[in-house]
Amino acid sequence: MKFVNRFILKIRYLQIIRIWSFSRIPKSENLKSNNQKMASKPNIPKGTRDFSPTEVAKRHYIIQVIKSNFEKFGFQPIETPSFENSETLMGKYGEEGDRLIFKILNSGDYLAKANVTHLENKDSTKLTASISEKALRYDLTVPFARYVVQHQNDIEFPFKRYQIQPVWRADRPQKGRFREFFQCDADVVGSKSLWQEVELVQLYDTVFSALGLEGVTIKINNRKILSGIAEVIGASDKLIDFTVALDKLDKIGEDGVKKEMMEKGISEEAILKVQPLFNFTGSISEKINQLSVLLSESNEGMKGVEELRFICDNVANLGLSTAILDLDVTLARGLNYYTGAIFEVAPPKSVAMGSIGGGGRYDDLTGIFGLKNMSGVGISFGLDRIYLVVEELNLFPETVTATSKALFINYGEKEAFYAMKSIKELRNAGIKVEMYPDNAKVAKQFQHADKRGIPFAVIVGEQELASNTFSLKNLMTGEQLSLDFEGVRQALSDS
Repeated sequence: MKFVNRFILKIRYLQIIRIWSFSRIPKSENLKSNNQKMASKPNIPKGTRDFSPTEVAKRHYIIQVIKSNFEKFGFQPIETPSFENSETLMGKYGEEGDRLIFKILNSGDYLAKANVTHLENKDSTKLTASISEKALRYDLTVPFARYVVQHQNDIEFPFKRYQIQPVWRADRPQKGRFREFFQCDADVVGSKSLWQEVELVQLYDTVFSALGLEGVTIKINNRKILSGIAEVIGASDKLIDFTVALDKLDKIGEDGVKKEMMEKGISEEAILKVQPLFNFTGSISEKINQLSVLLSESNEGMKGVEELRFICDNVANLGLSTAILDLDVTLARGLNYYTGAIFEVAPPKSVAMGSIGGGGRYDDLTGIFGLKNMSGVGISFGLDRIYLVVEELNLFPETVTATSKALFINYGEKEAFYAMKSIKELRNAGIKVEMYPDNAKVAKQFQHADKRGIPFAVIVGEQELASNTFSLKNLMTGEQLSLDFEGVRQALSDS
């Protein structure tokens, strides 16, 4: 407590010095300082973004495509809070994941309950537990597991759920990687059937085909395969080190992977046994046959081989529209909770972008919350990266960003009221129209329509008011027609 008291006295002393120093500055300088503060340009935190109307429309388009196909495959929507109790999230993503979780300071005087020893020792890791009891969700999977356990008596199993909400990670921002981003998840819990994996591959294919993304590669592997490989080379105790290094094959090459494995204590003899993995080519069937030979002495590994064979054979027999299924034995993700199939989706090769989706089978994720033997499998769509890929390939339909069909020009109070009656009826007919709110110069109103990309202007002046008509002007061609209300409605509907 002596440390805390000294800490408080020091802060008060600094505050007094600051007040005294500020009082010595001439008033003109005080005002200048305040004005500078007020004039500072506002900004947003790194790794976050503002979205323009056009960007929002495009994002909603992607979400709607994903959502409609989720529902087509029988998934039901749920939502969970943006933040969870820290104990719900911490320890579920590994040491690296825990470091990327945004912690929320306790309300009020959060230092009042702080552990004095940890504060005095400047031990931020241990101090966090006493000043932060909540955290922003890192993904949607763990909150979903918590949801299932908490509501298990109200859920009909197997339970197929989808969830489209933002998540937060204290990651280093870069292209396609943000600190705040949306995940679009689909999961099935309460079934161990491998037909679920087959359906999830088809779901990926259906969504990306609907978005016009041809040549997407759905990579598949199996956690049991990785465990089996580690077992046959005598490195079961170094499974994570082995798989993390193997996962970097496409980035650092064969020599780099071998060097990292040796640095992690994996013997040269063990590395020699996995030599076939560094040149693992051929069709999926050929790769599975190679794995069968390599893993013949591992029961766990052979289980993984048979699971992969079932999934890949059935996907091949059913067929895919545009996506490509590929067996990638270097694929290792989510090893802290995936127990079977592992998925990762790569964009078309013409686009330089990281994965745009991923997922896998988890046999006991709900076990972390006390509900045992509840197997599940799920996939996620990376909305933000998918957006960048679709944008780069210019695949957004023009109708996605379509604005109002027509702008009614405002000529004054009587004309505006006449226009608003027609606007109401057009809107009831499902046509997007609006009126310029001010009786401004006509040129300014036409300029506004042009900048907004509105294709038609509806002119309602004294002449139109007297004849109960409208002048409809096509702002692209310059053509202008005098029409009654039904003519305007029909013209806007057909355009």
